[in-house]
Amino acid sequence: MADEGPQGTKRDFLFLATGAGLAVGAGAVAWPFVASMAPDAATVAAGAPLDVDLTPIQDGQIVNVFWRGKLIFVRKLTEKEVTDMKAVPLNQMIDPAPFADRVKAGHDQWLVAYGNCTHLGCVPIGHSGNFEGWACPCHGSQFDAVGRVRRGPAPTNLPLPPYVFASDTKLTIGEEGGKAVA
Repeated sequence: MADEGPQGTKRDFLFLATGAGLAVGAGAVAWPFVASMAPDAATVAAGAPLDVDLTPIQDGQIVNVFWRGKLIFVRKLTEKEVTDMKAVPLNQMIDPAPFADRVKAGHDQWLVAYGNCTHLGCVPIGHSGNFEGWACPCHGSQFDAVGRVRRGPAPTNLPLPPYVFASDTKLTIGEEGGKAVA
């Protein structure tokens, strides 16, 4: 065979340049489609952990906050409520749960719970009912001061979201063990 000479190198260069151009073009066309699959900034921010400043909350006060679009009750229990809630016999509850399972150790005066009745999702009214807690105006469920269901038809206690105490005056909802919850 004859020596290819300069024509062989031009052809090789054209194949490489065309291939590189096609790869760059394919990447440029695919980029918007791949980027559209990522959540937007508002969605990412909605799932981020939420910091709550506890300093302005008075004894007995309930503060409502929203995390991931869900209502969260943050309640500062009075000393009497803490004492009374610790003394409630478990056999008087629909969904028995000891006081220590409803609060974080060392922070007995703080309850953090989802704010929807476990029967049909209604929002119970604070400081109402027979048990110093919440009463559901729709179907009559009653919860005590630490969110334990005491009168039905709600089948279970108010659920607890993941949270940690960043300090004595700061609560972070959406974190557990120092890491954000997925």
